[in-house]
Amino acid sequence: MRSSGGVPGGWYEACLMVPGLTATGESQVDSLFAVDWAQIFKPDTSPLEIFVRGSIVYLALFSLLRFVLRREAGTVGMSDLLVVVLIADAAQNAMAGNYNSVPDGILLVATIVFWSFALEWLGYHVPWIGRIVHPPPLPLVRDGRLLRQNMRRELITEEELMSQLRQQGVEDLAMVRTACMEGDGRISVIKRNGEEHKAPERRI
Repeated sequence: MRSSGGVPGGWYEACLMVPGLTATGESQVDSLFAVDWAQIFKPDTSPLEIFVRGSIVYLALFSLLRFVLRREAGTVGMSDLLVVVLIADAAQNAMAGNYNSVPDGILLVATIVFWSFALEWLGYHVPWIGRIVHPPPLPLVRDGRLLRQNMRRELITEEELMSQLRQQGVEDLAMVRTACMEGDGRISVIKRNGEEHKAPERRI
């Protein structure tokens, strides 16, 4: 059986049942390959708003890791951790379309990189900022004695501390001359025999 247009009847009927297909079998797929270049490259958000939002989120998370979750950041440096997490999220948003244009995502990434560099630069040139960006070591053990006030400050129990010491070959506090929590959250140990150890970085 043939249709009035010269197309086999079965093919003709099948085409009518598939959206986007004409009776001649031609597919209307132009929309699949169309690119809205204006939407991709035309910023639709104020650059100042993007900079302010990125700055607030970066500095807020940096403060959180610095003052609240210091020991949780022991796997990597805080600045490195923020850069990796925020750039990944910003890039994902730009690619997934949460931002309507690529420049919005690029500007947010640039804001994150700017603050990462700015804090490191200020920490190097301004001493009091350096103490915030790179905090000094916090003693936890001195001459075999636990400094419980400092342990309470970082919410470290004796069991957690001893676990960290055992990972560095210390089974008895009497072997420790000094043990400190470093600025990156890891615990370093100086034994009475002069050996110095720092907890290895844990892989994520």
